[in-house]
Amino acid sequence: MSLEYRVQNPVTNEVVEKFPTATDEEIKQAVAGAAEAFKTWRNTTFAERAEILSRVADLLRERKGELAEIAALEMGKPTPAGEWEINFSADIIQFYADRAEKHSADIEIDDITGGKAIVRRLPLGPILGIMPWNYPYYQVARFAGPNLMNGNTVLLKHAEICPKSSATFAQIFTDAGLPEGVFTNIYATHDQIGDVIDSPEIQGVSLTGSERAGSIVAARAGKALKKCVLELGGTDAYVILDTDNVKEAAAEAWAKRIENVGQACTSNKRMIVMEDIYDEFVDAMVQIAESYKQGEPQKAGANEFYPLSSRGAAENLDDQVKRAVSAGANLRTGGELLEQGAYFTPAVLTDVPVGSESFYEEFFGPVAEIYKASSEQEAIDLANNSRYGLGGAVFSQDVDRAKNVAAQIDTGMVHVNLGQAFSPALPFGGIKRSGFGRELSVLAMDEFVNKQTFYVND
Repeated sequence: MSLEYRVQNPVTNEVVEKFPTATDEEIKQAVAGAAEAFKTWRNTTFAERAEILSRVADLLRERKGELAEIAALEMGKPTPAGEWEINFSADIIQFYADRAEKHSADIEIDDITGGKAIVRRLPLGPILGIMPWNYPYYQVARFAGPNLMNGNTVLLKHAEICPKSSATFAQIFTDAGLPEGVFTNIYATHDQIGDVIDSPEIQGVSLTGSERAGSIVAARAGKALKKCVLELGGTDAYVILDTDNVKEAAAEAWAKRIENVGQACTSNKRMIVMEDIYDEFVDAMVQIAESYKQGEPQKAGANEFYPLSSRGAAENLDDQVKRAVSAGANLRTGGELLEQGAYFTPAVLTDVPVGSESFYEEFFGPVAEIYKASSEQEAIDLANNSRYGLGGAVFSQDVDRAKNVAAQIDTGMVHVNLGQAFSPALPFGGIKRSGFGRELSVLAMDEFVNKQTFYVND
């Protein structure tokens, strides 16, 4: 399948710049270059790698204004949010630079008779990363950071609407002193990516994207006997058991839902509210949604909504909302696809029939789905009635009550009295159709390494 790598402004839908897709020969050279670079990079010390990655973190912070402008133009991220993402990306890179050596130290195995044994963590080789557009820098940082510090080399295939951010990130690695071939950005087609996965040089694949893409990549990687890590989105539950201020609770929930124009894997896509506060909560959400005005990502202001990543994404969301309404959902406000660019007015959706196809879909945009629960058990059952299992949150003035409910929610991550905690030290990943494997934290360093048993006979 052919792809066109381009910068297409979602405010106007105008194609600003195009980038040539790689030839088959260029892809082969990139794979060969990563394999050749691995021969040297694997033998560098952790201190040498950390010095370069610390410089990468510094350069990200220094150039955050430029990088945020690129993201705003490519996929509509408001520049303040872009700068936050870039700073967090720098924190992630620095996290691995600071911790990799200690985490990867040899582990002695006790109770061995007749000899001594250790477990060594060794690099595997070139790793392919297939990254999405919604966080064009953060996604790359959490993939590249642990793998580069492990001594692996990486190939990056970014989304076709993020060619400039991916190239700029690659240039930062070069400017920081990373040797040629250790980090390579490729503008590859889907067919070419299949060939890359099949290449004997490639030792693993990490993908963040849609469930459909994950299924295709996992099947290809499985056939080639390559390990993969998949993060495939979610329909995270956001359970409000009680509150002494419904309007504040609604404002907090809305802020989480509208972040990145609702285009976040861990967004609170299903808000589950106890029946005694449900009506007031819905009314407050409607008022908030209706207070938002159309804005421009590069001139971000308060109470503004911005375009989705592309016109196609906005049209898909529009279709999802219309199908939900046809199935019996109640569109309380918003949900209008504007003629200009990729704008979709913030929507509040209630009464989505439980068990319907719409109930199980991920609405990747500014749509607040609200569900009523009459008991803790019903809230738990609603939360777990999902094909996904990425994140979630439970709120209550009684912390023990919230903890008890949160402990029964089946996800890779769950929070109590907070929408989401952000730290490079926290593992990120899910279960069920949200994928498998973990990114971030030191656990990410164990995904693509050879945990080798090294035994010496007495």
